[in-house]
Amino acid sequence: MIFDEAFLFLPTGEISVPEKIPEDTVILDLQNNDITEIKENDFKGLNKLYGLFLIHNKISKIHPKAFRNMDHLRLLYLSYNLLTEIPANLPPNVIELRFHENNIHRIQKDAFKGLMKLHVLELGANPLANSGIALGAFDGLSTLYVGISEAKLTAVPKDLPTSITELSLDYNKIAKVEIEDFLRYTNLKRLGLGFNQIKYVENGSFASIPNVRQINLDNNRLKKVPPNLNSLRSLQVIYLHGNKISSVGVNDFCPIPTSGKKNLYTGISLFANPVKYWDIQPATFRCVTGRRGVQLGNFRK
Repeated sequence: MIFDEAFLFLPTGEISVPEKIPEDTVILDLQNNDITEIKENDFKGLNKLYGLFLIHNKISKIHPKAFRNMDHLRLLYLSYNLLTEIPANLPPNVIELRFHENNIHRIQKDAFKGLMKLHVLELGANPLANSGIALGAFDGLSTLYVGISEAKLTAVPKDLPTSITELSLDYNKIAKVEIEDFLRYTNLKRLGLGFNQIKYVENGSFASIPNVRQINLDNNRLKKVPPNLNSLRSLQVIYLHGNKISSVGVNDFCPIPTSGKKNLYTGISLFANPVKYWDIQPATFRCVTGRRGVQLGNFRK
């Protein structure tokens, strides 16, 4: 063990949480060990903990009372373990919660009950399907970021917190985007849908997220630019590379002059599409900051 005032770092090879951890510990780093279980009294008396890092262990079981009295804990990282569900009775004041790459296949109702201050929830790289998300699983959350990339989602989840400003759903199996998908998420500013199987975007699907600034739709199966992007006045970055887009209209990105002002784009990517860039009219990118803001390239199969 290495003691550094209120910071405690452990070497690799530990198979359980060590005993006699100083009660004034603020940061406890237990990552890259072989811990398999968190027992009821493993953190007993550690009421001043602010950050607990359990990344890269072999944890498959956490006692329901393991986090009791940890009211000061703000950062809880449980990524790269063997958990199959969300642990019960999570610390009430945690603001950042990470479960990346476990074996979580379901999220039970009220799984995050009482986490009123949570800002970041990372659930990526778990075998989580839409059917595995119980209705009411996210009730009460005011989370700003939710990440469920590299999962088994076939559609945009409809019951996420309405407060989210960033949603990452990259590397899933989503085949289409519909109007109802984002009706709840009016605060969205960044949306990640890259590396899915999207062939179709329904007209008006993004109308309910007028403040969105970045949309990632790269590496899908789109044959045309999604409709009504030119009505999103806050949109500044749109990734469409790696699709099957064969033509681009002069008003696909920019509003017509009589429809009002729009924030200038800083990035539009269209490379790796079968579009002939010499057929695109120059006025198509009239609302882009400059030529470096547009990325075109030859299409290669």
